Amino acid sequence: MAVVTFYSHDSKETGQSLSVAAIATHIAIAHNYKVLIVSTSFNELTLENCFWEYGKIRQTSVVKDGDSPSVGLESGIEGLLKVLASNRTSNEIVKNYSRIVLKDRLDILLAPVTKSYQEYIELTPNYSNIIRTADRYYDLVIVDLSKKMPKRDVQSILEISDVVMMNLVQRLETINNFIRLREANDFYKKRNVMLALGRYDRFSKYNNKNITRYMKEKKELSVIPYNTLFFEACSEGTIIDFFLRLRNVVDDTDKNIIFEQEVAKADSNIIYKLQELQMKL
Repeated sequence: MAVVTFYSHDSKETGQSLSVAAIATHIAIAHNYKVLIVSTSFNELTLENCFWEYGKIRQTSVVKDGDSPSVGLESGIEGLLKVLASNRTSNEIVKNYSRIVLKDRLDILLAPVTKSYQEYIELTPNYSNIIRTADRYYDLVIVDLSKKMPKRDVQSILEISDVVMMNLVQRLETINNFIRLREANDFYKKRNVMLALGRYDRFSKYNNKNITRYMKEKKELSVIPYNTLFFEACSEGTIIDFFLRLRNVVDDTDKNIIFEQEVAKADSNIIYKLQELQMKL
């Protein structure tokens, strides 16, 4: 149905993977969508550690090969590439090599297991095809696009994305760098490019309204606020429980419900943008 890619040019931490985890989880819980997260990171487990106890998900590798369960096959992209190379494909092939977070709602295609950068860059050209294949089965494919990926492969994924969510932080240098990037590269002027602020502090001088005004944006940026309980949940693999607990909070002034409301806005902004772009086709 649609591909949404999160990306950042900033060499410093933007909270991109945590933003992906927050928004994908909210969409999966709030909407009747089948969502896939595609992790493209190299030698880094931030995203999967949001959903499972540290390192636990890589201790087992039980996947489906065709219609029958098989034990001992590689899960994640390495195993998927082997079966794709054998031409044993179907619309559900990516699902078979992904990990279930919420049944029929949220899956994750894990990042490569390899710790060799050379091996990593040899497999990254395959991501575009994998994402296209996944898009035939899932309602929404959300890509956490690594800056460690070669530029040609990054650009290939950005080009096939229905929406590109550029991740910024509340630093003047970062904001100015993106303004210059957009002036130099027409790709970032496209209607499908959205902006988000990760690890957001609403008390900063560089708050959403001021940044929106400074960048001459027509609409306020999406934000994922800094929230202590959320970041703890992401380090403990309990992000699903965290969001489910938030549904029982009724105090609108509670900082945790404010966090949920901002994530819900980001969720709505993405879905509205997808609908808007579809109408203009």
